[in-house]
Amino acid sequence: QVQLMESGGGSVQAGGSLRLSCAASTYPYHYDYWGWFRQVPGEQREGIAAIYSIDGFTYYSDDVKGRFAISLNAAKTTLYLQLNDLKSDDTGMYYCAATNLLIPYPLQASEYRYWGQGTQVTVST
Repeated sequence: QVQLMESGGGSVQAGGSLRLSCAASTYPYHYDYWGWFRQVPGEQREGIAAIYSIDGFTYYSDDVKGRFAISLNAAKTTLYLQLNDLKSDDTGMYYCAATNLLIPYPLQASEYRYWGQGTQVTVST
């Protein structure tokens, strides 16, 4: 069973920063698309950032563009999300996801096959 393991969540004051990580702990380790999604209770999972591992092209939702940065390590087995200038609206459970399919909408949750368990980010004012 494919496992994606997130880490790096926590509590931070508004304006602060966090770095989330997501490691593939089982084969196949490499995926064509990786994404980060955020979910708050009662709402749908929202795509905030994605990366196409073949050429490094990135995708961002409008509310995180310029504040968050998605990246992969050199081996393309670990996904990162750098969260800067955090706001209270960024509070939520953050999930990483991956797929080996070529997908038309990288910020859409239904496109992804593999998911991590999530890591909580709480931003206080």
